[in-house]
This record gives sequence, structure tokens and C-alpha cells, in this order.
Amino acid sequence: MANRKSPFFDTATTLGKIVAFLGVSALCGVLAAGLMLPMAAVGGATATAGGDMLDQLPAELKEEPLSVPSRVLDKDGNLLATFYAENRVPVSLDKISQNMQDAIISIEDERFYEHSGVDPRGLTRAVINNVTSDSTQGASTLTQQYVNNVLVNAQYLNNERTTISGTKTVADKLREMKLAVAVEKEMSKEEILEGYLNIVLFSGRVYGVEAAARYFFNKNAADLNIQESAMLAGMVQSPNGYNPENNPEGALKRRNIVLGAMLDNQVITQAEYDEAVDSDLGLDITPLQSGCMSADYGNYFCDYVKGTILNSEAFGPDYESRERLLARGGLQITTTLDSTLQKEAERAAREHAPYTEIDSGGHTDAVGASLVTVEPGTGNVRAMAQNTNFDPAAEGDQNTTLNFSVDKPLGGSNGFQAGSTMKPFTFLSWIESGHSMTDTLDARTNTYPKMAQFQGSCAKDGTIPLRIDRPAWTVRNAIAGMNKPMRADYGLYWSINTATVAAAYAQDLCGITDLVGRVGIHNAGTGEPINPLNPAFVLGAEEVSPLMMASAYATFADDGNYCEPRVLAEVKDTRGNSYQIPPVNCEKVADTQDVAELNNTLKAIASERIAQDITFPIAGKTGTNNTSSSTWFIGSTTGLTTASWVGNFRDLHTLEGHTIGDVTYDDVWGSIIAGPMWADYMGTVAENYETNEFTPYDGPASDPRTMGSREGGETITVEGRGGPQPYYDPSAVVSTED
Repeated sequence: MANRKSPFFDTATTLGKIVAFLGVSALCGVLAAGLMLPMAAVGGATATAGGDMLDQLPAELKEEPLSVPSRVLDKDGNLLATFYAENRVPVSLDKISQNMQDAIISIEDERFYEHSGVDPRGLTRAVINNVTSDSTQGASTLTQQYVNNVLVNAQYLNNERTTISGTKTVADKLREMKLAVAVEKEMSKEEILEGYLNIVLFSGRVYGVEAAARYFFNKNAADLNIQESAMLAGMVQSPNGYNPENNPEGALKRRNIVLGAMLDNQVITQAEYDEAVDSDLGLDITPLQSGCMSADYGNYFCDYVKGTILNSEAFGPDYESRERLLARGGLQITTTLDSTLQKEAERAAREHAPYTEIDSGGHTDAVGASLVTVEPGTGNVRAMAQNTNFDPAAEGDQNTTLNFSVDKPLGGSNGFQAGSTMKPFTFLSWIESGHSMTDTLDARTNTYPKMAQFQGSCAKDGTIPLRIDRPAWTVRNAIAGMNKPMRADYGLYWSINTATVAAAYAQDLCGITDLVGRVGIHNAGTGEPINPLNPAFVLGAEEVSPLMMASAYATFADDGNYCEPRVLAEVKDTRGNSYQIPPVNCEKVADTQDVAELNNTLKAIASERIAQDITFPIAGKTGTNNTSSSTWFIGSTTGLTTASWVGNFRDLHTLEGHTIGDVTYDDVWGSIIAGPMWADYMGTVAENYETNEFTPYDGPASDPRTMGSREGGETITVEGRGGPQPYYDPSAVVSTED
């Protein structure tokens, strides 16, 4: 049999109204004799029942922190973006105009300074009205309203049933009244008024008088005049109904009612009333946008910061709690972003590689561009820019939330093939294994037979055989006539594929993958380490991200110290408590002199092939993948490392023959697309940071532009090796070079 609701607790019935009236009256008698509500109408049994009910209700108001927007700042404290569920800016009472204080008291609780939390006179009037008529009249004091708002805030944060207007039971009302009396014993009237004006809803997601003043009048609450104060005070009764944006006539009428109450309470003069009631609403709507889309710049960086927080256990045990903290916790998130660099990076990306859709044989592809800068020695990300618009609401065309600079788990793509930007790691490993950049490699070998064995100490039997579905792996060079013996530095300078594979073949592939792991390189889509069983990784077949590569190359700029990239400098809550964030985390992963020897070649590449007009020391490497769908230049000063990438972010279809901006590219190389973008940007901003000389190499000097071998240098030849044949991926794309 279905449960039936007792009429004794159904306030829709006459009997229910009488019981409610008696219960409330009993409560008033028990609350305090000083309330002076006539007790003649209260029977002894009813009073006892009311007292028993009262004893079971909480006597202490447990407050949860108010929902306050979180702010994302750059390294210098400039506002980048705001996140909020409730737009609120708490202020002290002395920052709220007396006009506003008078207006809210006049319309909501004219006896505020006379009662002790519950107003017996108002309560009696309201109860009699509600029992004897079909209309509903409220009697909540400002203190009761404050209590209810505090309760609703706590209920929401704790996922409990909310006691908003229209959903309250008799027990809810009794609890509210008891707590109001308790609050009055603990807080001054000024503290209660301040709390109320900071917590109350004014409209939509606008909470508190300071946020309301900024939203509706573009001014602070301290500067509100009489008519502005009256309009805001009138809104709290029905925030949506009296919203002047949606209902200006209703808002004006309600405002004038408040002005009348202010006149009746003698807080304004007749002349002030006449002037105010004759004025229009005088709105100056100034909304506060929420989220990264509203940032004036650095939208993708902002989204990366958001993802970093939402995926960190430092900010909560699960994703939902972290979202709630970000939207309601009032975090002040100071980041590593340098706004000067960010704005220049965005300019350079859009000017050098404007977003362009291209027709690739029936496929619509698009040209993307990324510039990401990290600081050697700290890992601080100083800029993260691209040539598209961040717009979650209108994904498509030039609008995308896909962050070209980062790995897939934090909003990026599967990455882009690294091309020849991977080659310096093969040569640094070459140096680490006891060789020199002046040793001669036999770069004539461009064919590795099906049974060829690469050295691999981490593989079974210490070798890594090729397993391919063709007789041999053929390595091609982009520059004709380069199948010949050459020094290692010459091979890297001209980015000769046969020289790079020869260097890899002469050493341990697992040593190379160990090095790339030490500098943070992995697959951007899966997060897996680079697999030495696929030897084509030495030519850049693996997908990487620009941020990953910038951080890896910063190792060359800081004498072999690798620093994990970081975007958070400090995070505090509204009480000033700091959250634990990743500190600067650097590790010595390569010998200083080994890096210095490698840098001799990288300096020549950057200064002679990319940025001849830059006068301070630079070092870097170009890269282009096999299909010419991705082009790179990654380069450094001693103070900044920047990865510049331009490519087709939708597919591997070539950019050759297509027009990007005003330039048609018949040939596509990192040196002619990504390189100039890097040079423009770094030429503008690099001197904001140190641009010292790189650590000099103490060994024999050589000119990487010339092919001749150093007297006494070792000549390395390629010899075939036999052995077992574990799986080798024949689909790996081998890079060409610029």
C-alpha cells in the first residue's frame, strides 16, 4: 500500500496551516523570551512538541568557504583568465556604499537593528496571512536570509538537498530560525550585513554586491549611488524576475518601490527620492567572462594550465573535486607565462603561417603553426602559441581546441613526426659512446639488407634485426651527391640521412633511446618511450610534440641539464594557503663537454642557415618529415629555447605546391617555413633573457661546413651483421632533410 502524506504536515491543507502556525509559534516561545511573541495561542502540548523539535535541530551554523572565482595570472601577475561557477568578489563592509546598506535594510528587513535574528512582529503578520489567505508572505530577516544562503552554499558543495526558496519544509524553517538566533549571539550586525551582501544572488551567476556593481554599472560597490543601490537591493527578492537586462520595466518599478521604502525609513530625503525616482536605470553591463576562451591571449596555454590542475592529485582526489575547486575555490594561479613573449609568438605564428585550408586530392587539410618557448635551467614555459582560434563552442575551420604544442593527454594531437630534429640525439649519443664529431663516417651506405643487425643491448641477444617485407631498407638523402665518406659534424650540419644511420649503426640503438628518454622524448600520442626496435626513429619517424622537443633542446642550451617543463609557479587559495605544485626539476643528463662539442655544429646551423641577421649566439636544428607535411626549427639562446613547427595538422599530406599566406611553396623544408618564423620571433624577444656565449668546447676545432676529415680522426665503416629477426615496422616514415 502506498504511503500517504500526513495532512498534519501538508501545509496546503487548512489543518496543515494551523499545525504549521502552532509549531512556529511554539518555536518562537522557546527561542527566547525576549522575542515577546504572544504565547496565549500556544497550547502546552504544542509548546512541548515544539521544544522537543527545537532541541533536535543544530545550534551552530557550519559555514563552507564561499564560492569565489579562480584567477589565472601570468608570471608578473597580469590576469589571463577567470574560472567561476559563481561570479563573486568578497569585500568588507567599508567597501560597500552606505546607500547600498540602507537600501537592502529598508526593503528586506527594516527592523534589522532591533531584532535578535527572528522578528516576532513580522513573523506573526506573515503566519496569520499565510493561514488565512491563499497568498504567501515572507518574514525572513536579513539574518535568516544570510543563514539560508550559507546553508545552501554548504549543501551544494556537499551534494545535499538544497533549501532554496519554495523547497523548504517546516523543519527547514525551524532550523533556519534557530540558527539565526545563534548567529546573532556570535556575530555583530555589521558582520551579518557584510556576510549577507557578499553571499546573496543578484542575477544569473552574479553573487555578492561587488560583482553585481561591476556587472550592472561597471563600478565598485563603494561607489554605488542611491538609485543604483535601490535597483540592486530590489533584485534579491527575484533575481531573474527583476533582472534589468530581461525586464527593465519590472526592474525600474521594483527599484522605485525600494526608493519609497528608503524614504519611509528616513535614510534619504524627499529631494533625493524625487531625483532618484526620475532617473533611468543607467546600466553599463560589463560581464566577466569565464574560462580560457575569454582570455585576450594565451588561450591554449590557459587550457594547458587548466588541464594540468584537473589532472593533478594536489588539487583533489578526483577530477570532479578538482573541477569544483577551480570553479569555486578562489584559487590564485600564478603561471610561468611571459605575456610579452606570448603576444609576439601569436603574432609571428599568424603572420608567417596563417591558417590555410588546402585541397589534397579530395581531402581538405589545414596548415597549423606552433611556437612554444621554455627557459633552460628551469623548464618554465614562457610562451605557447599557434595560428588558430581557441573556441570550444564552434569547433571547425580555424576554430579548434586542439593544442598543437602538447601531448594528446593534455589537449594535444598524436604529435607530429620529428624529422631531422631527432638527429642531434644520435650524434650526442655517438659522442657519449666514445666517438668524436670529427670522426669520419662512411655515408656511402644507403642500403641495409633485410638481415642487417643493429646493435641493441636492451634487445634479445644484444642485436636489433630488420624485419621488412622488401629486400632492403633504402635510406635516401635530400641533397644529391652526399653518399660519400664525411665527418660526423658535416653530416649533421647538412642533415645527411646516410651519415645519421651510419652513426646509429656504429653504436648501440638502446644507448640512443636511453638518451632521448633522459631528455623527456616519447611518443606524443601514447606516452610510450621511443622503441629501439624501430631504427627509423633516428631519422624522426616518431610523433613528438613541440613542447616536448623544446624542453629536450633546452638541455643543449644548459650544458646537459634537462628540466621538466612546468607551467605553474604558485597556487594559493583565498586564505593564502599554498598548494603543492611541481618545483623546478632539473637533472644532469649529459656531460657538459659532450654537449659543447655537439653545439659547435648546432650553432653553425642556426647562425648560418636560419638567422644570419641575429647577432647573439644561437644554436639549433631544422627538420622536415618524409611527406613534407611537417617542418621544424628548434633553437636556443642560453636564456630561451623555442620550437617552431608548421605543418598539416589533419594528415600527412604534403604542403608542397600549396600557398600559405602569400607564398607558394614548391619545396617544403624547415629552413624556409618554420625557420624564418623562429628567427622573427626570437630576434624580437630573446634579448629579454640572457643571450650569453654557449660553453666552449675544449677539444679540436673544426668547421662543420667542410667535408674534410681531421688528421688522426677515426673512419667508421658500415659492416653487415647477421642474426635473428625480431619484428621491424616497415611502415615507419624515414625523414628527408633541408
